[in-house]
Amino acid sequence: MGTVGINFGAATSGQGFDVASTVTAILASQQAIETPWQNQLTSLQAQDTVLSTLGSDLSSLTTSLQSLTDFSGVMSQMQGSSSNNNVLELTSASSSAIAGSHTIVVNSLAQTSSEYSDAIANASDTLSGSLTINGNTITVGSSSNTLSTLASAINQASIGVTANVITDASGSRLSLVSTSSGAAGQISLSSSLTDSTTSSAVNFYTGQAGQDASLSVDGVAVTSASNTVTNAIPGVTVQLLSASASSPVQVEITNDDSAVTTAMQSFVTAYNAVVTTINGQEKNDSSGNAEPLFGSPTLATLQNQLTSALLGGAASGSISSINQLGVEFNQDGTLTLNTDTLNSVLTSNYSDVVGFLQNSKSFGQTFSTTLNNLGTASNTSLIYLAQQQNSSEEATLNQNISNEQALLATEQTNLTTELNTANQVMQSIPSQLNEVNEMYSAVTGYNTGNGG
Repeated sequence: MGTVGINFGAATSGQGFDVASTVTAILASQQAIETPWQNQLTSLQAQDTVLSTLGSDLSSLTTSLQSLTDFSGVMSQMQGSSSNNNVLELTSASSSAIAGSHTIVVNSLAQTSSEYSDAIANASDTLSGSLTINGNTITVGSSSNTLSTLASAINQASIGVTANVITDASGSRLSLVSTSSGAAGQISLSSSLTDSTTSSAVNFYTGQAGQDASLSVDGVAVTSASNTVTNAIPGVTVQLLSASASSPVQVEITNDDSAVTTAMQSFVTAYNAVVTTINGQEKNDSSGNAEPLFGSPTLATLQNQLTSALLGGAASGSISSINQLGVEFNQDGTLTLNTDTLNSVLTSNYSDVVGFLQNSKSFGQTFSTTLNNLGTASNTSLIYLAQQQNSSEEATLNQNISNEQALLATEQTNLTTELNTANQVMQSIPSQLNEVNEMYSAVTGYNTGNGG
């Protein structure tokens, strides 16, 4: 510990000294012991920031790869098209669909059964009688004796129809529409309903008969209760829009190459983010200081294992390298996707691409394992372990700093007390000297103030 020179001034001046600044000066040299700890702590915290970024980058890379390696991911997605969207549209193709071409002829559309009543000039007229709908009798009572209240009673009964009151220039009608489309939803109706206000019978008429859609798929007759047909082509849903028995529609089911290309580009982008972060640590900053992880074994391990993983994985048929999927290597370690190359191999060898990404010990599976070992996915992963090591060192440094500051605080209190006492003594010296002079003068008769 160095020495601290303190100038108290002339002892007889009575001015004393600044206790606070004196204590600060004395403790300054002792506080210097914390400087290396603080510097090391700052360095570790800077590393933490980069490690957190790498962990996030690796997590994004893992997610982007999963869309390609998962059996239900983009590689299993299908897409389809219709040669005549005025007759039918393809609304979805699930992973269970099989690529191929189909011919569909729509003979007739499905219809939903409906019934409607005579027009009643005054919707508030009182009704009487009953309706039997699908075997269920609705008897008109005091709470259901108008068109609107009767419609409400029918809806509350839940008997397979929806009731509404339709009003136009000729009056109001009770409308009944089946809740099930197709022939199975045909409404069975009998009525003894009467307009009590006019004493007129209220008759019902068929608006539309329940009917199943009729179509043929590759020459096989198919019926559907709905115009949304899910049983024509496995895994495919089509929407029938119009009947056109004389105009066959071609439906093509294909692999969703565009979704695969998008997913592969996302993988390349996520990989490049990791490499960019790594490259950013292999240099000095604008002030000439090394970046936080410059020369770090963790960084070197991460870089080497990522590179090895890109070149690894078992072959699948004609595909033995990620380069064959259009992934090209740049000099700085980043990747570029050649979409023309990828689209070509998807067209010619789709199943081999799937195998290269999803088979056991394939590129996709081994790369996924590598990422799990590098990121923060488990307590044995590379970045996780580096973060834990830093956390442990930071805890020790913070404890050392805390202990030292506690010691300094105690010493500051003691020094302040001691120096306050000394300061009081120095400030009292002139008055003590004056008392001595007065005593001397009283004893000797010598006037010290006149010098004689």
